[in-house]
Amino acid sequence: MKYKPQHSRLLFIDRKIGENSYPNCGSLAEEWEVSTKTIQRDIEYMRDILDAPIVYVAAQRGFHYHEANFKLPAMAIKESDLFAIYLADEILSQYRGTPVYDSLSLIFKKIEDSLPDRVNPHCQQDQALFSFLSAPSTTIDPQIWQTVFNGLRNTRQLTINYQSGGTATTKKRTLDPYHAVRFAGDWYIIGFCHLRQGIRTFSLARITTAEEKDSSFTIPEDFNFHGVSKSRFGLHWGQEEIKVVIIFQPSVAPYIKERLWHPSQHIQEHDDGSLTLSLTVNHLLELKKWILSWGSQATVLAPTSLATEIKTEIQAMATRYTDIP
Repeated sequence: MKYKPQHSRLLFIDRKIGENSYPNCGSLAEEWEVSTKTIQRDIEYMRDILDAPIVYVAAQRGFHYHEANFKLPAMAIKESDLFAIYLADEILSQYRGTPVYDSLSLIFKKIEDSLPDRVNPHCQQDQALFSFLSAPSTTIDPQIWQTVFNGLRNTRQLTINYQSGGTATTKKRTLDPYHAVRFAGDWYIIGFCHLRQGIRTFSLARITTAEEKDSSFTIPEDFNFHGVSKSRFGLHWGQEEIKVVIIFQPSVAPYIKERLWHPSQHIQEHDDGSLTLSLTVNHLLELKKWILSWGSQATVLAPTSLATEIKTEIQAMATRYTDIP
């Protein structure tokens, strides 16, 4: 008898049951050329370990799935794949505080439980060698999460109460949700705001109530998040293309060179060790915050309006420290 691995046999049993032909241990064993006890053990493994919804239908004298469209995943994980799985599990920790975290954690737990015992200890040792330090995450109400993403998937309008940043009041809005984005520890929904009559970005953490309406909408054919946001620096974007030129001092120049900060960036190095970074963006809000994070090591050369904004911000910051000796 040829060697036939269990994984292939399980997929064979799954296909036969999925055909609704009500196979039994005898017919499966005969076709696969194994004993009926082997098939019985496979059935028990599929039901008890892999959570396959298998039932024996006495009237048909065979097995059946009591959940429609169930199919056993045809996935064989090699030991060389495990390191990537454990890294992905660590990356998942960045999504704590969101309703999706529990569901994804269960999926990873099922994958881990299905691994052979001989490889688990080694992979757990590998996992202990790596950590991911993520940005602080917002906490999102599970009910709001569910309502917003139902509206997104079903192209249904939403009625939301939204608290804009820097205010304590909320405003009622009707929103056509187009696209969801995870950015810097928060989830955002982008769509057409009927109150502002334009596309706006909303933080899910600032939505205090959400209700899915019966009315549907159509996403405009010319809307493409990756297209309209290609010149963005951060999450926000606008219509105007703005060329920004920043000079960085020698002490931070190596850090600027080692990363791609924006697809349009151009770096010019100078003899004194400083460098000039040029990039074209369509919104300045988050770029302004990024420049300020470099303190005195960054100076905006263009546009003049941005340099003036940053100068005003620095002067306002300085007044907060006038009483400090």
